[in-house]
Parts: sequence; C-alpha cells; structure tokens
Amino acid sequence: MGPIGILCIRRTLVDGRLFGLITGLGAASADAIYGIIAAFGLVSITNLLIGGQTWLRLVGGIFLCYLGVRTLLARPAQDEVPSQKTSLAGAYASTFLLTLTNPLTILSFAAIFAGMGLVNTAGDYGAAVVLVMGVFLGSATWWFILVLVVGLLRGRFNSSMMLWVNIIAGLIITGFGVVALLSLIQIR
Repeated sequence: MGPIGILCIRRTLVDGRLFGLITGLGAASADAIYGIIAAFGLVSITNLLIGGQTWLRLVGGIFLCYLGVRTLLARPAQDEVPSQKTSLAGAYASTFLLTLTNPLTILSFAAIFAGMGLVNTAGDYGAAVVLVMGVFLGSATWWFILVLVVGLLRGRFNSSMMLWVNIIAGLIITGFGVVALLSLIQIR
C-alpha cells in the first residue's frame, strides 16, 4: 500500500465512497498513460520522463509532504457531513498528478510488459490498445474494490478513530514524500 492507497482510504473514510473512487480513478488514469507509453514504445517520452526524474521526484515529494502534513493536522468532522474541502475534480487531478510524478512507474510497466513478452506490440496497435485498456480496467477495479471495502467499514469509525486515521495516514504520506526527496540525493 503506497501513498496513493493511503490517500484513497482516507478520502473514502472522510469524504465518502465517491471521493475515494474518484481518487482511485485519477491513479488508474495515470497508470493508463504510463501503460500507453510502455505499450506503444514511446522511447522519446520515456527518456524525457526518466531524464526529468529529478524534477518529478522533487515536485512529487514536496506535494506528498504537503498532503501528509495537511492530513496529519486535519481534525475529524464532528458530524457525518463530508468535509468536501477538495472538489471531485481536485481529488482526481491531485491523484493523477501524484501518480504521474513517479517516474519509476513507467519503468515498472516497461519491465512487466517486457517480462511477459508484451512489448512486441510494435505495429499491432490493436494489441497495444487492449493492453492499455487492461491496465486501466485492472487498476480501476482495484480502486473500486478498495473503496467498496473501506466504505463498508466507514460507519464503524468514530471521531476518535478518525483522528488516529488522520495521524497515521499523515505520517505515512509524509514519510513517502521524505523518501522521494531523499532519493534525490542518490540521483546526483
């Protein structure tokens, strides 16, 4: 469970299933973008992303730290009305951008596709499209199941438990941000 998973769980608990699902769909969309790059063998874009990994890690790390601290300091709502401080579009966009700022995702897709012999789709655009749709649908299914399960448990969380969810989620998300920033030292 990475920072996006933690963010999805927290948004589901705090703002409801729709926010959780939209958060997950933002990540699934970014996964599909990386799937397109890997499946269609867009070497120049892959090289650009890998070449820009310092900036991507910096921006992603800072944004994760910001989200983590904001989550850590958030106080649970006293009523059952969702906080909705973030719009649905904001929930989608923030997760989409966070997922895109991880250049290791493209390497993961390329390695998985190569390991499964799936990168031989050159010229076979139909196979590449099916592959990318599979990536998106698989990712979206994972987020749907996660949100469904967390949504079913949502009613069992009282204000005190939500305070702990915020603290733990905030620390984990901030931790991922710090790790991303520390990874910049290795790049140099």
